[in-house]
Amino acid sequence: MNVHFKDPGEMTYNETLKKMLDGGKVSTRGLKENAKVFDEMVVDINTQYFEEHGGYDYAVRFYEEAYCFAANKYGEENIISAVMHADELNKAMTEHYGYPVYHYHMHIVAIPVVEKKILWSKRCKDKNLVGTVKETVQQISHSKKWKSLPQLDERGSPVILPNGKPALIPSYSLLQDRFFEHMSSAGFKDFIRGERGSTTEHLSSLDYQIKKDTERLNEIQKKVEAETVRYDVISPEHKTFMEIDKMGKKGITGKYTVAKEDYEALTALAKEGISSRGKIRDLKDENGRLRNRVWNLESQIERLQSQLERLENFCRPYLEAMKRFPEKVKAFFSNLLKPKEKPKEQPELQPKRTRKKKEEIER
Repeated sequence: MNVHFKDPGEMTYNETLKKMLDGGKVSTRGLKENAKVFDEMVVDINTQYFEEHGGYDYAVRFYEEAYCFAANKYGEENIISAVMHADELNKAMTEHYGYPVYHYHMHIVAIPVVEKKILWSKRCKDKNLVGTVKETVQQISHSKKWKSLPQLDERGSPVILPNGKPALIPSYSLLQDRFFEHMSSAGFKDFIRGERGSTTEHLSSLDYQIKKDTERLNEIQKKVEAETVRYDVISPEHKTFMEIDKMGKKGITGKYTVAKEDYEALTALAKEGISSRGKIRDLKDENGRLRNRVWNLESQIERLQSQLERLENFCRPYLEAMKRFPEKVKAFFSNLLKPKEKPKEQPELQPKRTRKKKEEIER
């Protein structure tokens, strides 16, 4: 169900970048050794938005237009991969609607490229050329591609911070503004731009599950306490212990007689009490299950973090080598993992005596 608007095919991202560099389509001139050469843009809208507008088919149209927006910002030739994910189940929405609901979103991997003009330096023999454009290159530069702009006040003057520096509007905030404007102009309405200046961080899938299960657990605990302490106060059958004790009168034979309305109230309370016991039992069982689930998920996080740490330590030399000498490492492993050729089987030679006997038989 995933949709690939741009696919690198058999090549890795690094191989695709090398091909672009070798072909002169982009340049790393002037970049520091640890500079960013890949960007990842994640386009994400609340899941319910798509369910209310047509589900999967609407999401495909939405992200096709979102890809056009990204292609306009990066240049389509600089986008390496763009895929709409439709394989991640939204658990809460699935429970709400009663059928599988997926969290549609898009990942875009691209190379941030800006046009850079190379000028003739003072060392040029022809002094008339000094300061003029020598050549124009498509330079990879994350910092230049995404520049922040100065924040202006109502009079159009730059806002100055207490430390004397100008206040800036983050480039990503500007990008979100332009994305919202683009999609709205393309006819996709009813969705809201994210909160400006928000510092909220996304939770991992596992952390999110734990958070939601903990919330459900707290809700169930409140229900258990409410059912255990007393019945719903707005119930017409609600009575205090003192009021129940005062119901009925003991006769000479030792039997109690009660008024009709008290009898009806007592029977209603008895029925409600019996049904509430079952509710309390079910809620306590679910409470216990959720506690175990939260505990298991927390234990799983600890194990995964420990495994990840060991894996990072184990792979660090290889990753460092790949960063410095990618081609040499790739060639080394290609030779190392090359399947061994089986020796060719030699045809068996028959003894001479056997051939002579065969000739005599044929005669």
